Amino acid sequence: MPPGGAPGMSPATSGMAVLAVVGLIMLGLGLSLTPADFRRAAQHPRTLSAALLCQLLVLPLVCFGLVSALGVPPVAAVGVMLISACPGGPVAGIYSHLAGGDVALNITLAAVNSLLAVVTLPVITNLSVQHFLGTEAGLGLRPGEVLQVFAVVLVPVALGMAVRARRPVLARRAERPVNVGSGIALGIIVVLSLTANFALLLDNFLTVGIADALFALASLTLGYWVPRLVKAERRHAVAASMEIGFHNAALAIAVATGLLHSAEMAIAPSVYGIVILLAATAFTALLRRRDPSRTPAASPQESHP
Repeated sequence: MPPGGAPGMSPATSGMAVLAVVGLIMLGLGLSLTPADFRRAAQHPRTLSAALLCQLLVLPLVCFGLVSALGVPPVAAVGVMLISACPGGPVAGIYSHLAGGDVALNITLAAVNSLLAVVTLPVITNLSVQHFLGTEAGLGLRPGEVLQVFAVVLVPVALGMAVRARRPVLARRAERPVNVGSGIALGIIVVLSLTANFALLLDNFLTVGIADALFALASLTLGYWVPRLVKAERRHAVAASMEIGFHNAALAIAVATGLLHSAEMAIAPSVYGIVILLAATAFTALLRRRDPSRTPAASPQESHP
């Protein structure tokens, strides 16, 4: 079995398969979007600004501090940094709903973050490669690969939005099957990636697993409290927390295997895809327990958890 590939697949074929799944995920996002979702961003400037500050600056710096402090091996460290560079994952809205968040704001944040990722993902990836591996490694996203990121992130979103605008009934019918199918495909990718690279996983499990877990908790926590510090409503802060916490592991795996051709680099996002589900489940339970709307004497608008 070739390193970095699924059983029976070459690394290049496996990488292209992952890119296709990312495209399917982004198509599902596009089917749920309308121009109003982008206009809605102007209605929540504080939440949007706080969420973008976390996503684009704070969390990459936190991630860099974690992998440096934990002594994560260089190639695996780039894999963890890839997670911080990716926008929200496809199940953020589900957890936001369960935790009492504003799911419409999740859609808005996902749309804006996906647009910005075309710029920020190559920048953070290349800076991480240069710092941890050095320029002699010959890795990094080149202009042609940046165009691939653009194509796999924005083209399916635009296609989905076009279908939604022209054939809204078809879009609504297709949205659920596409999302379910992409979710199943993502789960298969994570399992195959971990299975195909089991030896690498064992070698890096302790440091990568700890880094992933701490970063997941930091993403969820900062995603909630930074908006709250700028007086965002609780349900908006919950939406930001989930959108920021669920970094798109499939996109990180696609960049690692399909564009950077590194099996070891894909381990961290594969593990993160599992870790974030556990962390978000615990975080959702905590938010629900301390939801002020569950206590009659509390005001859901003003009370803090």
